[in-house]
Amino acid sequence: MSDKVIIFDTTLRDGEQCPGASMNLREKMEVARQLARLNVDVIEAGFPVISDGDFEAVKTIATEIKGPIICGLARCVSKDIDAAGAAVKAAERGRIHVFLATSKIHREHKLKKAYEEIIKLAVEGVTRAKSLIKDVEFSPEDASRTEPEFLAQVVQAAIEAGATTVNIPDTVGWAVPEQYAAMISYLRGNVKNIDDAIISVHCHDDLGLAVANSLAAVKAGARQVDGTINGIGERAGNAGSRARSTASASARATRPWKRS
Repeated sequence: MSDKVIIFDTTLRDGEQCPGASMNLREKMEVARQLARLNVDVIEAGFPVISDGDFEAVKTIATEIKGPIICGLARCVSKDIDAAGAAVKAAERGRIHVFLATSKIHREHKLKKAYEEIIKLAVEGVTRAKSLIKDVEFSPEDASRTEPEFLAQVVQAAIEAGATTVNIPDTVGWAVPEQYAAMISYLRGNVKNIDDAIISVHCHDDLGLAVANSLAAVKAGARQVDGTINGIGERAGNAGSRARSTASASARATRPWKRS
C-alpha cells in the first residue's frame, strides 16, 4: 500500500452547503484556481444535476483547470450520472463520484429498500459511471452507522463493478476516532478486493472530531482525505485542505467498531 495521501477538496460542493458560502461562477473559478495552485489532488467541483448553474460551473472548471482531477457528484440515478459525466468530460482528468445511502435508518425511512436492492443500485450506478469515465468513486452514505457486514458487502460489490475509490463518510458526524479507525480496519480485513481501490474518508464536525477522525482513518490505512478550505461546509465540513502529505499505516484493529 502506498503511503501517499490524496487530498480531495470539496469546498465547491460540500462547502456551498454552508450558510453564506454560496458562490457564483466567477467566485467558483477563483477558488478552483487557488486549489490548483495549492496542489490539491482532486477538486469536487459541484453536483451537476442539481441546477443549470452547477452544471455550467463544473463544466467550466473541468475545461479550464489543469492539474487536479475534476470531480462531479451524482446519486446512483441515471440522470445524475449522465449529467456528471457530461460536465467533467472535458477535464484533463475527470471523475464521477456516485453515492447511495446504506445505513438502516436511511434504507428503511428514506430509500425504503432492502439489502439486495441497495447492492443492486450501487452496482448499477458504478457500472453506468464507469461506462462514461474510467475514474469512479463510490460513497455508501452514512457509512459510519451502517452494519459492518453489510457495509463490507456494498463496498466489495462497488469495487467489483469498477469503483477505483471507495469513500467512507461519517455523514452525520457521530463517529469518534477509535471507532472510525476500527471501521476502516474492518473493511481492510473483510473486503477481499479492497486493495483494488483507494479508501477515502469524509468526516463532518458535529462533535468537533472531523480532523481527529480523518487522521485516525489515515493511520488505519485510508489513503484519501476529503477536506474544505477553512472547514466550511455542511455542519463545518472537515479539515481544511493542505498540500500533499504522507503517512504510515498502523497495525489493523482485529474487531468491528462498536455500535450504539
